[in-house]
Amino acid sequence: MSYPKIPLAQQVIQLVKAKGINHVVISPGSRNAPLTIGFSNHPEIKSYSIVDERCAAFFAMGIAQKLQEPVAVVCTSGSALLNYYPAIAEAFYTNIPLIVLTADRPKHLIDVGDGQTIRQENVFEKHILYSANLKQDLVVNDERFGKDRDIPSFIIDKLSGIDDKLVNFNQKEINKAINVAITKRGPVHINIPFAEPLYDTQQEFTEKITLLKPDFNIDTVDTTVFKEFIKNWNGANKKMVLVGVKQPNTLDKEVVEFLGNDESTIVFTETTSNIHHANFFPSIDKIIAPLTEEEFIDLQPEVLLTFGGLIVSKKIKAFLRTYKPKYHYHISSVRALDTFFSLTYHFNCRPNYFFNQMIQFVEKTKSTYQSNWLSKKAERADKHQKYLKRQLFSDLKVFENIIESLPNNIGLHLSNSSTIRYMQLFDNNPTIEQYCNRGTSGIDGSTSTAIGHSVVSNKQQVLITGDLSFFYDSNALWNNYIPSNFRIIVINNNGGGIFRILPGNKNTENFETYFETTHNLTAKHLCEMYGITYAHATDEANLKMSLKSFFKDNKQPKLLEVFTPRIINDELLIGYFKHFID
Repeated sequence: MSYPKIPLAQQVIQLVKAKGINHVVISPGSRNAPLTIGFSNHPEIKSYSIVDERCAAFFAMGIAQKLQEPVAVVCTSGSALLNYYPAIAEAFYTNIPLIVLTADRPKHLIDVGDGQTIRQENVFEKHILYSANLKQDLVVNDERFGKDRDIPSFIIDKLSGIDDKLVNFNQKEINKAINVAITKRGPVHINIPFAEPLYDTQQEFTEKITLLKPDFNIDTVDTTVFKEFIKNWNGANKKMVLVGVKQPNTLDKEVVEFLGNDESTIVFTETTSNIHHANFFPSIDKIIAPLTEEEFIDLQPEVLLTFGGLIVSKKIKAFLRTYKPKYHYHISSVRALDTFFSLTYHFNCRPNYFFNQMIQFVEKTKSTYQSNWLSKKAERADKHQKYLKRQLFSDLKVFENIIESLPNNIGLHLSNSSTIRYMQLFDNNPTIEQYCNRGTSGIDGSTSTAIGHSVVSNKQQVLITGDLSFFYDSNALWNNYIPSNFRIIVINNNGGGIFRILPGNKNTENFETYFETTHNLTAKHLCEMYGITYAHATDEANLKMSLKSFFKDNKQPKLLEVFTPRIINDELLIGYFKHFID
């Protein structure tokens, strides 16, 4: 094997592997050459080469999202690492362990006019769980620090004899950073300065490492507060549970049955909550949108219990901020989310642990809260079907057709803005795992994340995306790892159609240029360039025909581009919600 000679590079590589990190995403560069050489030659590490650093970071995040374990990204110095920031922010707010390894220039070359240098230390500090700024290792007798090298001789003389201190400092920092990512579930940054020569190699590792194990928190709840919670829960006739973004299969079946069969409890679930029961309430906006003042008061819970990530539905947020619960408890082993400005207490533990404790003390409460709203849920479902039956071809009709055609037991990835909001109007197939980057809710990185997820999944992965999100992240297709069973559906309405739903004059040049950003782009040529089988549909009959074979086996990934009318989509969606009031 060929490994880097630089001691610090050896230490980083060995500690990354010792921490159980098996996947490393590398973007090409020179300053990160020692890490690239080591990771790409390591027999127990799967390395990926992704040129675009923004795509690389989201790709790595997709792998971590699926495996629920840390994944590392590696880049060169300078502006390269700044392209990681969107994915780092997303990972920060969605609790995904991302190990960001950035190569840096020696410290004395920063801010002196040397090429490809910026101030890299702590550059992500507002959205990172820990920043480790390593120190360049100096071996006085090493030829790397002789004549005409990066390090002046006076610095060598000054730092002579402190190698052991540097090694201890660096290894403690590397251990701490990775342990934080593992235990606190989020991104960490390790900045690593290297001096030339960068490409010298040897056949084996010669550096010894010290491995410090992570200190995991044990699930527990404060007994006094828990007793108070149980008292409030058992004393309430109207309890609401709201579930945000959540990994599939993280709640026991007994817990799901307990929540679904409590007649005094309503469970609202978002598309990305990945939790299902016949008595739960998906499609939140269908329930909330047409309510009268009297019905809002009737729905207002006495106790609100929340868990999972960020909430998509603006309507449920507006409702609970206006009609606040008497008590709001949030369950999370990471952070408390006071989304509705009424948080009573944060239980710092995993939801599954909390509910298994809770079940033992809950008393059955006689209530018509759930049954009354289940009847409204049935009424909404009936009106939903009637409205869709008489609608023209549009975004709404496209989603209806796509959802009906999706195979069981796939992974479904959704881009932000219109896509995730349309999906929230439809009931979920319980066999389908659903994902969306809702940490920052940006359109960047949806395709890259889905592709990263797909390379480590044994299920078919399908991405539904809008045109702007797709074209924005088109470099996601620039890699050799996309599985042949990966599928992309691009709903192309020639611009940011979601902005037409917002107030304002929509039929002006200013609006179309700066808000809706109209265009005439198509994905066809991108598919030809990247070796993806392309198909398109412009009406409902053609769409139905295309979907019949779209998910079947193929030698290449497939993309289906569905063109919808730009002008009427907003009118039909607004009419959809008005229909429930009539």
